[in-house]
Amino acid sequence: MQLFETVVIRVSRGLDFIAGIILAATALLVVANILGRVLLGQSILGTYEMVGYFTAGAVGLALARCALENSHIAVEFIVEKLPPGMQKAIELIVSLPAFAFLLFLTFNLIAYGYGIAESGEVSSTIRLAYYPFIYLVGIGFFMLAMVALLKMLKLITGGEK
Repeated sequence: MQLFETVVIRVSRGLDFIAGIILAATALLVVANILGRVLLGQSILGTYEMVGYFTAGAVGLALARCALENSHIAVEFIVEKLPPGMQKAIELIVSLPAFAFLLFLTFNLIAYGYGIAESGEVSSTIRLAYYPFIYLVGIGFFMLAMVALLKMLKLITGGEK
């Protein structure tokens, strides 16, 4: 259990770091596009497309760390009024279908990315192969599923809440 937790934490942090690099590259692209348009009268072709793909990849990769640190929005105003045992039971009941859904989503994203790669489909403006970004989002959702599994295991073993 400790090894699994360590791996999940480290991989989530690593993916979050990569997401930060992608966001920084996105910001640089936008600034370069603006400067090119203002100073040279020429914008960078496909900036809109690339910003969309980069942002999708960054968000996908950052999901696991966000969930790991409970940085997401949670609506618990009813559940938090219940006794701790009941809170734990509700969280367990919700976490298993959530975990299954995240694995299902991961599988379908990877399959969709594979289909796009096999068909050779590319973006319309700059002809960029975008299946790698679909894979990035799929990897992010897989790690989110691993975080959900870790939290579920901690609830079962009494390591959390």
